Amino acid sequence: MPKLPLIIEPSDLLPLLDSPEAPLIVDLSSESNYRRGHIAGAVHVPPQMLLCNHPPAPGRIAAVEQLSRLFTYLGLTADTHIVVYDDEGGGWAGRFIWTLDTIGHPHYSYLNGGLHAWLGEEYPVTAEVADPKSQAADVEINPEHLIEIPDILAGLENDSIQVWDARSPAEYNGQKVMTQKAGHIPGAINAEWTELMDRQNGLRIRPDAREYLAAKGITGDKTIVTHCQSHHRSGFTYLVGKSLGFDIKGYHGSWSEWGNHPDTPVEV
Repeated sequence: MPKLPLIIEPSDLLPLLDSPEAPLIVDLSSESNYRRGHIAGAVHVPPQMLLCNHPPAPGRIAAVEQLSRLFTYLGLTADTHIVVYDDEGGGWAGRFIWTLDTIGHPHYSYLNGGLHAWLGEEYPVTAEVADPKSQAADVEINPEHLIEIPDILAGLENDSIQVWDARSPAEYNGQKVMTQKAGHIPGAINAEWTELMDRQNGLRIRPDAREYLAAKGITGDKTIVTHCQSHHRSGFTYLVGKSLGFDIKGYHGSWSEWGNHPDTPVEV
């Protein structure tokens, strides 16, 4: 199988489905949508498997034991190339790719636009549930890939990072309160995740994403730290940043952690 790009189009994935070297396709759609119809051979992964699910920051990365069970189920090997998609335009798919980065697995692609784009091309789907070729996989979480509160505080202090807040403007401005503190990380730039989707083209990444972000002030000249409420929506913005060649990191504690922490600074 030829090396696949980070962003793969439905038209490029379709002929690979019948190949003996077909990639492992992972579907992070809702279970109901998966059962209604998915790409042939795609294995369903409930997004909650990626999360620790413990308050106050349930979106933090899952324990290594949980991830090892997941990737054992998927049969992950060092050479496995994964093509991942979801039914919402890339949030959970991006979170899965961030997880692969965090465990040091470099072989992956995002199906641009996910299920929306696939169906928009009128490509076939199946209701047949796929069973992966499971085999033991012991994964490790590289702490260097995790961004924590002290890292963000230090980056703000020495002006080495740019925070990309992927939440809604109402959350960013403190009008919608979901934690003890409302507002945003000081200096953060708000670019809501859905604004990076091309609604006229199957929710693919908008072709002018770089220009759109530059107009907002996100240019990639610093390390970018992206977050939302639980590092779900910012899974997509992390993916977009990677596709643009940015040095980007995902803050898995996100606002649920920052907004509930007694010592974190907040702007409104």
